[in-house]
Amino acid sequence: MPICNRYHTNEEDARSSLNTGFIKILKSLEGVGEHVNFIAWAKRIIVNTLIDDYRKNKLHISRIATKETERELEFTNSSSSNDGEANFGYEFLLKMIETLPEISQKVFNLFVMDGYSHQEIGDILGINEGTSKWHLSTARKILREKLEKVEQKQQRLVV
Repeated sequence: MPICNRYHTNEEDARSSLNTGFIKILKSLEGVGEHVNFIAWAKRIIVNTLIDDYRKNKLHISRIATKETERELEFTNSSSSNDGEANFGYEFLLKMIETLPEISQKVFNLFVMDGYSHQEIGDILGINEGTSKWHLSTARKILREKLEKVEQKQQRLVV
């Protein structure tokens, strides 16, 4: 479920993808040999299911601007801060990743979380390798800016 949550913005879609992935796992179970690492194999099926869902829905999803303005970044940070977020916990970071533009979020998840190369990401998402690198760079820049703003806010509270 944590893998599915990284790729979807709402829990309902994440559960749907998880169920689809489990069905694929169960259908393919007979073909798995004893020498195969089951957990890694199952994770790969879930990730591929998520990618298939993305491809299927790609045509129906409205295009999100890849560059956020400073005002949008400020609004996102100011509306989601509390004392618990100051700890930069796993869930806080996942919520920050969810605020990224959709394609940048997908590239970030595939590269950082799942270990795909830019060439593989390009093939999966139907973009070229350079575009994949650009989206990763953009995602990192946006996350860095958001983390710096949260850190500055925390420093102001301490002073």
